[in-house]
Amino acid sequence: MALVDRVKAILLNPRTEWAVIESEPATPASLYKGYAVPLAAIPAIAGLIGLTVFGVSFVGMRVTLGFGDALAGAAVRFVGALLGVYVLALIIDALAPSFGGQKNSTQALKVAVYSSTASWLAGVFLIIPSLGVLSVLGLYSLYLLYLGLPQLMKSPADKALVYTVVVVVCGVVIFLLVGMLVGRVMGYPGLRP
Repeated sequence: MALVDRVKAILLNPRTEWAVIESEPATPASLYKGYAVPLAAIPAIAGLIGLTVFGVSFVGMRVTLGFGDALAGAAVRFVGALLGVYVLALIIDALAPSFGGQKNSTQALKVAVYSSTASWLAGVFLIIPSLGVLSVLGLYSLYLLYLGLPQLMKSPADKALVYTVVVVVCGVVIFLLVGMLVGRVMGYPGLRP
């Protein structure tokens, strides 16, 4: 399925689309190359443009980043998004039996990749940093995750909400730890060793 068609289908008809996704053959390479990489680039590129062209307001002052710093930030955001999807898939797969589901690393990666669609698309608002608050629309990804887990991981529907919450909590903890590590590596103020 073409990228734009899949994006529209997963956002507008997620219940139907998860059934289609479930039966499609996929490999990690095909999921990344054909879907995750192009979509994960959206917030990275939008953030790069927003921080270099428009800047952000901070204590009544407009602050822009130099291209090099913004490019480094965009690269970290992009790689972090791709690694984050992989980590999320590992969590989904590891937790499946605890919620009556079946372990299946490919299906777990499908859930992680396709449920991230809304959050990646909402990253377009980073082009104009003052509109960044609209990135909250990316929370629709949590609903996509909630619908995808029972369909692809074969967990009972009555356990889908708890499964979703546990996956999200585990994911947030891991992403915070990774973010702190990235902050230390990049030398963000307050996070230096």
